[in-house]
Amino acid sequence: MNRRDFLTGSGFAASAFTTPVTHRLVTPADEAANHQGGKQVGRADLDELRDAAEDARRWDSKYGGGNWKADSVTACLQERAAPLLRGSFTDAVGRDLFSVTSELSRLAGWTAFDIGHHDIAQRHFIQALRLARAGGDVQLGCYVLTTMAMQSLLRGFSSEAVDMAQGAFERARGRAAPRVLAFTKLIEARAHARERDAKAASRALAASEDLLGRADAASGLEPAWIDFYHHARLSADAAEVFRDLKNPKAALAWHQQAAAMPPGVFTRSVGMRLAIVGTAHLQARDLDHGLQLGNRSVDILARVQSSRAKDYVREFTTALGPWRREPAVRDFLHRACKELGIAA
Repeated sequence: MNRRDFLTGSGFAASAFTTPVTHRLVTPADEAANHQGGKQVGRADLDELRDAAEDARRWDSKYGGGNWKADSVTACLQERAAPLLRGSFTDAVGRDLFSVTSELSRLAGWTAFDIGHHDIAQRHFIQALRLARAGGDVQLGCYVLTTMAMQSLLRGFSSEAVDMAQGAFERARGRAAPRVLAFTKLIEARAHARERDAKAASRALAASEDLLGRADAASGLEPAWIDFYHHARLSADAAEVFRDLKNPKAALAWHQQAAAMPPGVFTRSVGMRLAIVGTAHLQARDLDHGLQLGNRSVDILARVQSSRAKDYVREFTTALGPWRREPAVRDFLHRACKELGIAA
């Protein structure tokens, strides 16, 4: 919980995940979570932390990790959660306290990751993984580890991401809700696609879809933090999978199923998806549709503070290479540079 511990170091190092991931896979849950210390921690304290986490999730989805609310997550960890962890609580309250603090730490890591502060994100994710273990929360531990796999994937370590996603799935199978496991398989599919392994990516994607179908049919309660993962999200990410596999026909087919995502809620996701699908149109040699979607992506992402989202537009501009002398392409590149700071 020490701010200095979070903010030292530089860059992303996949090796930094090795030890905490190994500990998580060997021992996913601590035996006890009670503690005797200062203030008595009660359910009202936990509700306050849960409200903070839910608020942070909403703002992150709509405005990106650079929104003004992002710092409030780290402040909540330092000023509210840390003193509670030094307090007195029963085993049951302690497990819930560790779990909600783990989710706050994961959110702090995600916002840092989204704006390109990868070393800080790693520290938050590692802390979140340890807190989930302390709380005996196997589901959340699976989700945190999957998020770490996604960071590794998007930093260029796709092979490591495959291993981490598979490890998360195997350790939580039979103990996590189908929707949680489905998201893990989705990230595995995306990592395989970056490895250009079409068969493995298709298998993982099919497994994710099957698990998601089971989740939709189940009547049991699921964690609030996984409610974003539905078929529209799977379809949107599947479009990215097949874009990475250079299969624009499949990418565009999946995109048709993802069209229902509400832009008012998932602003960043919609902007990124437009860039992904625009790239797929360029792969299919359809410049007009590609530019149309690229411009719509800039319309949305100009209002979002997310370096991760800008990376998708950069991939789109790279795909424009064969048409760089076209006037409409030059206009787009100028606009992307002016509004998003993406060099032509």
